[in-house]
Amino acid sequence: MSKIYTRTGDNGTTSLVGGKRVSKTDPRLDAYGTIDELNSFIGLMQSVMDNKAESAENIQWIQQKLFNIGGCLATDTTSFELPDSCKVLSSDVERIEKMIDTLQEGLPEQRSFIMPGGTQAASYAHVARTVCRRAERLILALPDDAKVPSELVQYINRLSDYLFVLARRINFFAGTPEKIW
Repeated sequence: MSKIYTRTGDNGTTSLVGGKRVSKTDPRLDAYGTIDELNSFIGLMQSVMDNKAESAENIQWIQQKLFNIGGCLATDTTSFELPDSCKVLSSDVERIEKMIDTLQEGLPEQRSFIMPGGTQAASYAHVARTVCRRAERLILALPDDAKVPSELVQYINRLSDYLFVLARRINFFAGTPEKIW
């Protein structure tokens, strides 16, 4: 890419993968824009966390998977076949479930609601969790012609659970007590 600007969006439209032009206010753009926002918050979270609570490899895998999800949501599958690189598989859902189970090992049992906060990294994880929940709602609100695969929705649902447990684990490793509601 020699220039970052193309001027093709100056009239308030953009292209989906496959070439279809849509308004920049299209719900599909809200969905994949929120996935991009989520990915940015996860990057911010990782920039301030140590690797005791979670491996950098797992965070990088999640971020790559979010790029795939953004690609899936940005593809007009009525005229263009979704590339394999953008697909979310049941094995991806299973992997994140195993990651959640691993993070929960050794954490105190949760018996009440937990207020967001704690360390800076845990606080960013909580923000990312709420952005993930918003992304899930936006994805579910897409029209049927968007053809969002069920595995993608499952993955996003599990990711918000993962981020919640990660926030708990970060605080636990930092010795920061949880604030109970």
